[in-house]
This record gives sequence, C-alpha cells and structure tokens, in this order.
Amino acid sequence: MSYDSAISALSSNALKFVKDDYVIGLGSGRAATVFVKSLAKLIKLKNYNIKGIPTSLQIKSVAEKLGIPLVEADQVDYIDVVFDGADQIDSQKFVIKGGGGALLRENILFSLAKKVVVIADKTKFVKNFTRTVPVEIHPLARNSVINSIKRLGGDAQLRSLDRGYPFFTENGNIILDCDFGTIKNPKVLTQKIKQTAGVLESGIFLRKPDVIYRAKTDGKFDIL
Repeated sequence: MSYDSAISALSSNALKFVKDDYVIGLGSGRAATVFVKSLAKLIKLKNYNIKGIPTSLQIKSVAEKLGIPLVEADQVDYIDVVFDGADQIDSQKFVIKGGGGALLRENILFSLAKKVVVIADKTKFVKNFTRTVPVEIHPLARNSVINSIKRLGGDAQLRSLDRGYPFFTENGNIILDCDFGTIKNPKVLTQKIKQTAGVLESGIFLRKPDVIYRAKTDGKFDIL
C-alpha cells in the first residue's frame, strides 16, 4: 500500500491550522501539492480570504489553476503558517530540503512563518541524516565552495540534468549535492556551510517545524 491515502487524510487534518485572512506559505513537492488541493476546496467552501506564497513555479502553477490568490514573500511582513514537505527528518527534528531545488525560497518562507507544518512519509524519518545536503550557491563560487566543502569533510557534486547540463534554480543559481556521510550535528555543520562565501543557502534548515505529520502505509498518520 502506498502513502497516498495517508497524505490525503493528513492534508485534510492539517487544514485545522488555516483561518480566514491568513497568509499561507505553499511548499513544493508531492505532499505539498496534495495539501494545496485540499486548501483550495476549503477556501471555496468557507469563502476564506486567503493569500498564498509559493516556493516554486511548480506549486505556483498548481495554486493558480485552483484559483488560490498569490502574493510574493517581499509583499508581506510575516506568514501565518507554512505547509511543506521534507527530504529527510532526523531525531532532533531538523529537516533537509532542496531535493527539488527550491531550498532558498523555502527557507525564506520558514524564516517569515509564525508556524511551520511539515508533511512527510515514514521513509523520510531517520535517527541521523544520511542523505546528501543540497547547497545553493552562486555560479562564480563553484570551485571555491567545492574546496570549502572538502575541508569540512564532505564530497560536493554539481547537480546536473539528464543530459549533463548543470541544474539551475529558479533564482539563477546552481546546487551542490554534498555527501558528509552520517551527520550527527546538523546545526553546527549548516552554520559552517553558510559561512562560506558564495553559499546562498544550505539544505539543512535551522528553523525546526512546529508540527510534523508522518504518513504511514496503512493510510494512517502520526502528528509529532
């Protein structure tokens, strides 16, 4: 059995954090897309005055088709609640994001949010981070940041498309996927990464979620 039914159920449950006149951050990816569809139904049912702030063109397109009014992050002083997914969540409740390349915009929304709600399936939960850490950098800093990552004990690879062309973010930057093995102190590591000239954002977010939904294969979910 897949996680789809659980993600659909928890997306409906997560609507309890939405109120009229809220500004809502809309994360990217599969789970966020399911939530946005549930949000659109709620807005129509309750006639809510909601404004959404998308983290990527992918989720912006979904929200536009569903008729959700959108604004940009620089048009608001704060966001009432952000709903987003995660690539990995450790036992300290830190998250790794950026598998889809939207980590810079996602982190900006996290920083503006009064509440952060993360939705993820059970496979994303680990004791310690083991996956690569996406790092968004300015293209001019590619070699210098790769060398800095090496000094931190990591192996940095330029993210590329299928044909070998570099992957560019919606901000015109590139991403290094950095392998540090098992990460036991993510806070210290991400602070060191972000001190490097040319680094715009690390995929290890220092702002922890306030609420975490964990989808299970039996169609049920936990709230952490």
